[in-house]
Amino acid sequence: MAFKTDIQIADEAKMLPIEEVAAKVGIENDDLEHYGKYKAKISWDAIKRINDENKDGKLILVSAISPTPAGEGKSTVSIGLTQGLNKIGKKSAVALREPSLGPVFGVKGGAAGGGYSQVVPMEDINLHFTGDLHAMTAANNLISACIDNHIHQGNALRIDSRQITWKRVIDMNDRALRNVVISLGKKADGFPREDHFMITVASEIMAVLCLSESLTDLKERLGKMIVAYNLDGDPITVANLEIEGAVAMLLKDALKPNLVQTLENTPAFIHGGPFANIAHGCNSILATRLALKTSDYAITEAGFGADLGAEKFMDIKCRVADLKPDAVVIVATIKALKMHGGVDKKDLKPENVEALEKGFENLKRHVKNVKKFGVPAIIAINRFESDTEKEIAKLEELCEELGVRISLCDCFAKGGEGAEDLAKQLVDLIDEEENNFKPLYDVEGTIEEKVNTIVKEIYGGRQANFTKAAQNQAKKLEAIGLDRLPICVAKTQFSFTDDQKVMGAPSDFDIEIQDVRVSAGAGFIVVQTSNIMVMPGLPKVPAANKMDIENDGTITGLF
Repeated sequence: MAFKTDIQIADEAKMLPIEEVAAKVGIENDDLEHYGKYKAKISWDAIKRINDENKDGKLILVSAISPTPAGEGKSTVSIGLTQGLNKIGKKSAVALREPSLGPVFGVKGGAAGGGYSQVVPMEDINLHFTGDLHAMTAANNLISACIDNHIHQGNALRIDSRQITWKRVIDMNDRALRNVVISLGKKADGFPREDHFMITVASEIMAVLCLSESLTDLKERLGKMIVAYNLDGDPITVANLEIEGAVAMLLKDALKPNLVQTLENTPAFIHGGPFANIAHGCNSILATRLALKTSDYAITEAGFGADLGAEKFMDIKCRVADLKPDAVVIVATIKALKMHGGVDKKDLKPENVEALEKGFENLKRHVKNVKKFGVPAIIAINRFESDTEKEIAKLEELCEELGVRISLCDCFAKGGEGAEDLAKQLVDLIDEEENNFKPLYDVEGTIEEKVNTIVKEIYGGRQANFTKAAQNQAKKLEAIGLDRLPICVAKTQFSFTDDQKVMGAPSDFDIEIQDVRVSAGAGFIVVQTSNIMVMPGLPKVPAANKMDIENDGTITGLF
């Protein structure tokens, strides 16, 4: 039997005009700024009216176990769940991140859900969409251009070219740009110096846009961003360069959330796309709040495992936006759990209850971590045909022993119908279990105290060891009064440790902190562990190699 690819399923979708999708959540056609028939941005007038007049629904975060090459399907479950809630009569909308072109052409291919739980138009969402990431790239690189121009034109701010912290960006996996030398050539070409590129979704511009709630807020945050230090060691900001207005101008449309639809015509707000391993991993506050204000149940997700995306959602996004999640869905697959139990990827299909039980320790830790925030949790198992009855029975037994609900989801194959049980159990969970949400740590603690709290409480480690350079960076932030902020850990997504090869639920390990820097505009401190790249590279055979476009415009190979 031949199975349809994601893009084939998406191409066959019967999409509604975007104004009909908007009407389902009380958004009128005049509130939309159309990008063709099936995509639109929401106007500022509508955003203000909805925020002022509408009550909040329930906020559900979808997270996952530590990711494996076997796949977990967090976005698929997020989309399937919102479709399932609508099927049981609960008005629901989903808020997701925008895909980055780097992973699309690198390893993952398309990033808009899968099977019959996708957002559409899938090709548009994956390829350029409404141009948000291009606008962020231009805004970021305008700042870089102005820094080097300021130095070339006399350097009135006395910028120390050895302490320029601002990096250029591009939304592509391009390892050749990680470390570069710029301004080679004649005197008119500027002062030569070492520079670096990050992928756009790892930039502070992305973080600022996702955490801003208005154009005024955006401009203020942009102005606070530190780009360098002067010869006296004092910070130089975008406001010092007097370009925050110009940068905000480039982002004026990108700041407005995008509205599309699922395969079952459920409203989907897709906006912002920071990675969770090197950034804070959550879609924009504006998109989340629109979903929250226009539905009874707002589904949102945070990147990678709960040790990264969910922790940052709770400790960063919820603090900034004063949000309170009503429940967390933790996604896992039996295949992935067996990988955490030591099974090689090529041997995952045969039944292996023993490996499943061993790998369950990873899921168990994520569940316990989520409950440390005081929020009710439910496990969603993304089902595969290879899952056996014995494996399912053992998993249900383990979850019962842990005292956590479990739902088997067929939303990849059946769409919303396959997530009806999860939807019903989620509604009951929210109604029946107590919610005592609170962040993990107090931002008034020192940088080292906050990082160690995360390492011990979330990762299960002993302590964080700061290199001498990282210690000096932390002291510098303390000296300038920028240490009382939440922490954003840049760490491998594949392990609780900083070694991506260590799977399962390890304990009694140390985490090495190599770099500490402040994202003053976003309002958090980034601590970077060893072996983490802010500019990914392409694999030996990129997903791009399997993509093509026909003469009639039909796209193939985008998963």
